[in-house]
Amino acid sequence: MTKRPGILFAVGATVAGLVTAVPSPATADNGARHTAAELSWTDCGTKSYPSLQCSSVSTPLDHDDPSGRQITLALSRIPHTAKTFQGPLLVNPGGPGGSGLSMAGFVASSLPKSVAAQYDVIGFDPRGVGESAPALDCVPNYFDPLRPDSVPDSLAVEEANRDRARSFAQACGEKYPDLLPYMDTVSTAKDLDVIRQATGSQQLNYFGYSYGTYLGAVYAKLFPERVRRLVLDSNVDPDGVWYDDNIGQNYAFDARHKAFAAWVAKHDTTYRLGSDPAKVEDAWYAMRAAVKAHPAGGEVGASELEDTFLPGGYYNGYWPYLADAFAAYVNDQDQDALVKAYKKFGAVDAKADNGYSVYSAVQCRDTQWPRLWNTWRNDSWKVHDKARFYAWNNTWYNAPCVDWPVEPLDPVRVSNDSLPPALLFQATEDAATPYEGGVTLHRKLRDSSLVVEQGGGNHGITLSGNDCLDTYLADYLDKGTVPRDEGSGADADAVCAKSPDPKPLTGRAAVESARGTGSGSRGSILHGLLGFRG
Repeated sequence: MTKRPGILFAVGATVAGLVTAVPSPATADNGARHTAAELSWTDCGTKSYPSLQCSSVSTPLDHDDPSGRQITLALSRIPHTAKTFQGPLLVNPGGPGGSGLSMAGFVASSLPKSVAAQYDVIGFDPRGVGESAPALDCVPNYFDPLRPDSVPDSLAVEEANRDRARSFAQACGEKYPDLLPYMDTVSTAKDLDVIRQATGSQQLNYFGYSYGTYLGAVYAKLFPERVRRLVLDSNVDPDGVWYDDNIGQNYAFDARHKAFAAWVAKHDTTYRLGSDPAKVEDAWYAMRAAVKAHPAGGEVGASELEDTFLPGGYYNGYWPYLADAFAAYVNDQDQDALVKAYKKFGAVDAKADNGYSVYSAVQCRDTQWPRLWNTWRNDSWKVHDKARFYAWNNTWYNAPCVDWPVEPLDPVRVSNDSLPPALLFQATEDAATPYEGGVTLHRKLRDSSLVVEQGGGNHGITLSGNDCLDTYLADYLDKGTVPRDEGSGADADAVCAKSPDPKPLTGRAAVESARGTGSGSRGSILHGLLGFRG
């Protein structure tokens, strides 16, 4: 999960591919400005986003019973200021379970001003999330330390983890029996159309990261004629939702952990953990064994250590902070450094408790998960033997689905030949949504265009400092143009070089890291906003 700001680096890239124009009106839905009064917007600006406005809209709990019980969705908006108005641009940070209220300000301020000014950039808290009502919190403080070791090296440890997951599912069912049957991606996609209607627009523009790509693809399948422009960044493999996708993550996160170890080894003069990546990785697992036996500061055991370093798999801007804590513990026996890193990157607050409850409710409801625990056990050990960093941690994270109290739905087949050209972005080394998923979705959305960050490993790559990627994004939102690789047979329509890796912290940044403080760049701000575990 990416919950706290870190640090990031620079830009740079090369552009490949031809650009073709997608016809689109200069002004979308001329009547939208006149009917938008259906939503009552009030000022709720912040220091970072002073022009932010807030509102809310009612939506049916059960869309098959539109006159039945209503729930409330919280909305945010940066209104358009240009004479050319291209309609609402709904933005979603992923999850499921991620709050999108701050995304409106972030996206509007990160796009070129001339582009953002043409849209009402609208963020929202999906059903069950944050300021929307009711909001879910099945088991407050569920992730408080110390948790059992994620790797079940004894039957007692396995049963302790199984009991935790089973009790979480039971608590959700007892606390929200009326809500859980309607916590799913299809219901959330239909909520998007309620928001569209409330803005008075005949069509909407949509920009989603991570799980938000699946949400956008499902919306497009349900309402293809209502999609004007569709941007999907770090794409979920729709053929793997959700069990197979999680297994794929396990291998990919292990690879990113190895990339972190290689980066630490490259900077051995700073971290003094060795110049051999394998030896650095061994040192990390030795640290894991040490905190398993004697938790750092009494609150960072083996599972908490995994939680602390997992965000580095999402975003390498966190690597310098994590490496500082790693080196301080190994070289200086500094437990406090590890505790500070845990509180910065791994600790779960009430907002994240809510996010996890929604994550579980949606993913467990969306599709069938194996109901036999032996299937999970066997698959987890199989993965662990080859990719041990994340396999069991991820298993327990999703294990409530074994005993989920609501019957699953059938997943949506998102293949679509009725859309205007969509624009997809994907990094080749992304761990949370591996590259193959982006290629799969690209093939399923006819006329879509895929822009690839070659060698990039971050999850969520646009508006993070890569000018090559952001130019494609801005051109699409401004003029509807997409790159086309005509006739080569390659998966990608355009390729951008990855952003440079971060450098070790020096000077003031190093002092702030030691204190557990410090601020970040636009990239780190984005990764602090992205939804719960994607």
